[in-house]
Amino acid sequence: MKAKVSWVNGLTFLGQSESGHAVVFDADRDSNTAPTPMEMLLMSAGACSSVDVVSILEKARQQVSACRVELSGVRAETVPKVFTELHLHFVVSGKALSEKHVERAVSLSAEKYCSVSIMLSQSVKVTHSFSVEDAE
Repeated sequence: MKAKVSWVNGLTFLGQSESGHAVVFDADRDSNTAPTPMEMLLMSAGACSSVDVVSILEKARQQVSACRVELSGVRAETVPKVFTELHLHFVVSGKALSEKHVERAVSLSAEKYCSVSIMLSQSVKVTHSFSVEDAE
């Protein structure tokens, strides 16, 4: 896997993936034109885990209609201000969803499949929780 990041101006950078996709980063909170690199890292953990959770539930023939993950991160007080804790809370909606299936999907993502959160868990306390909502 390869990518490149190029300086645009100020503290704004353009990331380009080998697959041809682009994303803007902005570390200047005054201009606030794009997510910071740390926000992108946090969202990457959520996206990676969400893919797993939805895929696992669909394979289990659960009727998932929505899935979101609410992410929170605690950063160190001093430089480098690394994440010290991350929490991923999944809110999964659907018809007649099995809470056991959702719990299993979240656990499998956390322990086996999500390369982003598993990689981060080597140096960061990563926790997961979930709730299930019935879709009308």
